Amino acid sequence: MFGLCCISVAFLLSLFCYWLAPDNTSDCNQMNVQVSLMPPGSEVRFIAQPLTGEVQNKRVMDILLNGRSSLYKFIPVADCKIGSGYFLFREFTGNTGSSGSSGILDSLPLTSLVKFNKNGSDADAYLVEKRFWLGTDRFGRDLLSRLMLGARVSMSVGLIAVLISLVIGIGLGALAGYFRGWVDKTIVWLINVVWSIPTLLLVVAITLALGKGFVQVFIAVGLTMWVEVARIVRGQFFSLREQQFVEAGKALGYGNTRIIFRHILPNILGPVIVIAASNFASAILLEAGLSFLGMGAQPPTPSWGMMIKENYAYIVVDAAWLAILPGAAIALMVLSFTLLGNGLRDAFDTRTA
Repeated sequence: MFGLCCISVAFLLSLFCYWLAPDNTSDCNQMNVQVSLMPPGSEVRFIAQPLTGEVQNKRVMDILLNGRSSLYKFIPVADCKIGSGYFLFREFTGNTGSSGSSGILDSLPLTSLVKFNKNGSDADAYLVEKRFWLGTDRFGRDLLSRLMLGARVSMSVGLIAVLISLVIGIGLGALAGYFRGWVDKTIVWLINVVWSIPTLLLVVAITLALGKGFVQVFIAVGLTMWVEVARIVRGQFFSLREQQFVEAGKALGYGNTRIIFRHILPNILGPVIVIAASNFASAILLEAGLSFLGMGAQPPTPSWGMMIKENYAYIVVDAAWLAILPGAAIALMVLSFTLLGNGLRDAFDTRTA
């Protein structure tokens, strides 16, 4: 139950991350180096200048898939006041204790700023407060937002890779287990060849051949995970092929395709679902490893593995959470799918009933 709850939450976060994340711009990539390496829970006040030429996308699907366009340039401020039609402020630098007000005194015309409180007339009407619940990275990007979008990357890679592995594995395993003979020998030889190559090495080789990118990760991970599915399906077909209902189907004149897809496959869905849950966890780990090596999702798209690579040096200083949090997210998701797979295995095991 714990694993299923965590997976459900991760799925919802990955699906609606642009609606739930504090930073809902594309790739959650709103940078502000003045607020870099802020600790969790930090709150900073900003003024906003409209960006010329930017148009806000308002279609629901565009926001759901790509986020919103950044319409403003946010400037962090510490001390501020209004005088003679100008907004006087000291820019926030974050290195002078609680106030962070060591910046040089600067001014901007009030007409160039966004007034958030239409009824206010003092400096507070031009200020918007942002809280960074999990802090910021070295570029000043909100870590919580990037973790939420990183869940979408991991869940997408896991889902597509598992679907690819199921299509290939079920197809080859069914052919080998049902027809046997030279078909079985050929497929078993192919399984043994792929099985003998280390998984990560094979993924790296496929990635280098296809190039770096988000879509290439789907294909690379999926093409290396079908072997276990094929072995399970082949073994199940070996046992079910001799059952009486299969012989009855042949006696009634049913074709091989109908017997395979309508009579045998529905009876082996239990083991296939269990191995799919296990492969989902493996796909998340492989994607994180590829991103850590720089061959997965490319910047600025956030990936948990890439976030660890960018921030692992901060573990020995006072910003260890930058690498610990994405690492904990990976561990939690792998544990959740492992628990789900164990639960499904027990549920489909008739001997434990």
